[in-house]
Amino acid sequence: MLEIRNLTKIYDDGTVALRNVSFTVPDGEFLIVIGLSGSGKSTLLRCINRLIDPTEGEILWDGEDLALLKGAELRKARRRIGMIFQLFNLVNRSSVLTNVIAGRLGYTTSWHSLMNRFSVEDTEKAMFALERLGITDQAYKRADELSGGQQQRVGIARALMQEPDMILADEPVASLDPVLAHSILEHLEKLNQEEKITIICSLHYLDLVQRYSTSVIGLRDGEVVYQGSRAEIQAMTDEEFKEIYGEEAIRVGQDLIPGGEQ
Repeated sequence: MLEIRNLTKIYDDGTVALRNVSFTVPDGEFLIVIGLSGSGKSTLLRCINRLIDPTEGEILWDGEDLALLKGAELRKARRRIGMIFQLFNLVNRSSVLTNVIAGRLGYTTSWHSLMNRFSVEDTEKAMFALERLGITDQAYKRADELSGGQQQRVGIARALMQEPDMILADEPVASLDPVLAHSILEHLEKLNQEEKITIICSLHYLDLVQRYSTSVIGLRDGEVVYQGSRAEIQAMTDEEFKEIYGEEAIRVGQDLIPGGEQ
C-alpha cells in the first residue's frame, strides 16, 4: 500500500506545487490523477519516485518512507517503481532494444551500463517485453524512427524491465490521438489486471478516466479537491467538475476540457 501523508513541495523560486496532499493507494489499484496543467500532477508523481525531493510530508510504501531514503536504499526502492513519460524520454539515436534494456540499469554495475554491456538474460528479457507490447519487429531500429504510439510502447517495455510493483505514468497519452491513447492505456490496464501492478497515471480526458480508473483524485493548485471511485466519477456533477477545473472549464461531449480549450 502507498500512503501519501501531508506531502508538500515548494520549489526554489517559491512556487508551491503541492500543499498537504494526502491519499492512500491500495495495492493493485489503477489510480488516475486529474487536474489542470500546473495543478501538481507531474510534481506528485516525481516526488513518489524521488526524481525530485519533497519539501515536507511522508511517502509510505509498505510502511517504508521513500522520502527519507538515500543512496543505495533509494536506488533499491526505485527498482520497484517504473516510470513512463509524456514525451517518451528515449535515447533517440539508440536502438529500441538498447532503450528497453536500459530499464535494467538499476540491477547492473555502473561500469557495465557505461559500456552498454548487458547479459544474455537481460537481452532475452527485453525481447520478451517487446513481444508483449507487439513491437519485436522494431527492436533494431533507432528509437526516433518509430511513431509516437510505438515509442510509448517502448517506454512501457522499458518500465517492465524493472519488474516493477508500481508504474507511474505522467500523462502518457497527451501527445497521442484517441485510438493510440486507448491502445497505450489498454496495455497498462492489462498489466494492472493480470500482474496486479499498481498504476498511478495522470490524465486529462473524462472518457479515459471513466474507462480505465479504479479510483481517482483531483488536484487543483497543488491541493486534493476530489477523491472518488470509477462509479463516482461517472456520476460527477458539473459542480464537482468545476471544483477541479475551475469555473472557466466546460464539457465537450464526455471530455474534460480545461479553460474551454478543445
